[in-house]
Amino acid sequence: MRKKRSREDDDLVPPRKITGKELSEAEELSARLDALVEMLDAKGVISEKEYRRTVAMRLHEVSKAGAIEELDEEL
Repeated sequence: MRKKRSREDDDLVPPRKITGKELSEAEELSARLDALVEMLDAKGVISEKEYRRTVAMRLHEVSKAGAIEELDEEL
């Protein structure tokens, strides 16, 4: 069973006073990944355009597999 981490447990970003709306874990993870991809693209480590294309294909594959699995369960 996975232990749910809190912001205080995060070694990557020190806790800060929240001045706006509290972010969901998904929103925070998305913002972190976007920042990481932008930094890696700026340093020439990866191509942001290629990364986004690969992610779109992967999400499509996962979505399609999930839909097939649901149909299979119904049958």
